[in-house]
Amino acid sequence: MRLYVGSLSYQTTEQELADLFGQVGQVVSATVITDRDSGRSKGFGFVEMSNDDEARKAIDQLNGTTLGSRQIIVNEAREKRDNSYGGNRGGYNSRGGSGRGGSRSGDRGGYSSRGY
Repeated sequence: MRLYVGSLSYQTTEQELADLFGQVGQVVSATVITDRDSGRSKGFGFVEMSNDDEARKAIDQLNGTTLGSRQIIVNEAREKRDNSYGGNRGGYNSRGGSGRGGSRSGDRGGYSSRGY
């Protein structure tokens, strides 16, 4: 089972995560998520435990405990959401253009359709 570990210190390493969770059970993998541009930790990561019982035990024993100087959050990881924006890292309305919408095809209910 894969676990989400949040509220990590930016200095927390993958080895520290593996060591902490290894006290509860067998760790398959431990990953700290980093920013692709700066390489800096985003303050969360994932730990995969060898079985569901050990994962639940890790949640019970480690959620709310302190790692480094931070109180960590440990819970079952959710499946990655499908981002319908195709990975575009733009901000509000990331379809480009003037920020007033995407496709201009079709009638969008302008004045002509209202009989003015």
